[in-house]
Amino acid sequence: MSRGHPGTLDGYRIGRPGSVVTMATNNASRNGHVYVYNRTRETFVATEAKVANGYLARLIGLLGKTRRWARPGHGLWIVPSHGVHTIGMLFALDLVFLDHSKTVVHIEEHVRPFRISRVSLKANSVLELPPHTIFRSGTQVGDQLEIASARSGK
Repeated sequence: MSRGHPGTLDGYRIGRPGSVVTMATNNASRNGHVYVYNRTRETFVATEAKVANGYLARLIGLLGKTRRWARPGHGLWIVPSHGVHTIGMLFALDLVFLDHSKTVVHIEEHVRPFRISRVSLKANSVLELPPHTIFRSGTQVGDQLEIASARSGK
């Protein structure tokens, strides 16, 4: 599919046009944030996650961010991605790997700087989260996540 076609993200199909995931990534470009809710555990994983869906945004990721970024509720959703690295990072991360339907297929906790995550061919996106987020939210492989636009009241 071509770039900008409904239901795509940089030519990568992420959901049906009008679906929550498609609207979340389209609306994220307007307000910059999405929330991540674990439907299985009924808990929020992130309330202010940015979407890295372009080449440059995925390339840069969290480089240059300080530990101040790593507060509970923050996150970065990298779409598409099968794995990430923490080379050049200044703090550890929790990683949640998601398939097309936003089901958790792999998790890695407290990945320290200058490491390379496992590559998961089942995954089509990765959530980079502050350390201990996986533990706090109780997120496990097989959980179903919801990712939608975080509406600001401003």
